[in-house]
Amino acid sequence: MSTFVLVPGFWLGGWAWDAVAEPLRAAGHTVHAVTLTGLAERAGEASPEVGAETHIADLTDLLTREDLQDVVLVAHSGGTVAVSGAADRVPERIRRVVFVDSGPLADGIALRDLWDPAYRATLEASLVDGWRLPLPAWDVLASGGGGVDGIDEAGLARFRRLATDQPARTVSEPVRLAGRADKLPKGLISCSFPLEQIRAMIAAGHPYFAALGGPEWELREVPTGHWPMFSRPAETAAVLAELAAVPTA
Repeated sequence: MSTFVLVPGFWLGGWAWDAVAEPLRAAGHTVHAVTLTGLAERAGEASPEVGAETHIADLTDLLTREDLQDVVLVAHSGGTVAVSGAADRVPERIRRVVFVDSGPLADGIALRDLWDPAYRATLEASLVDGWRLPLPAWDVLASGGGGVDGIDEAGLARFRRLATDQPARTVSEPVRLAGRADKLPKGLISCSFPLEQIRAMIAAGHPYFAALGGPEWELREVPTGHWPMFSRPAETAAVLAELAAVPTA
């Protein structure tokens, strides 16, 4: 059995993984669904100072405090900020890093650097008090690659009700990496892009996808919108379990 640490994307707490964690636990796996500083039940800890390094420290502290070993570390979307940093800090504790409709950050990159300029400008214009980033309208999310396809009306209402403002510094602060996670086994679960399209971009040397052709990568897909934990949780859990079972060198 495996130990999973599930890190949600922006605006979400550990609650977002409930329907994925349940079948994983039922199958005998250990699951830690993480809520990062300033979000969900930790919203009272939010401040302008909460940034990328705060969330990296949250995750690194969890891994060391709980003495977690041989971990399958999972990042959905903006969760790559904390996961990319923590994997670099404590790679010896990690069996595989899995990116769900996301990918690893490079040294010195802030997540907003990867956003389309129009999408970035729209989100920055929506800041509350200069540092709180509220969950955008669904059409705005879709314009930035965060389409909610496959989520029913009840799911969307729950998503909107439970979402919390994202501390903006987690978006704007560059992540500093030393390359210690570069050779860790990795997995991609693609949702918004067909795997066939991703393989074509790898073959073409696309700057965002070329590295995914390395021997450390396992590629899978759960065809749906950007939020598979809401739209296809059982399938997401099954693919995570499959990736966890792939032998590592």
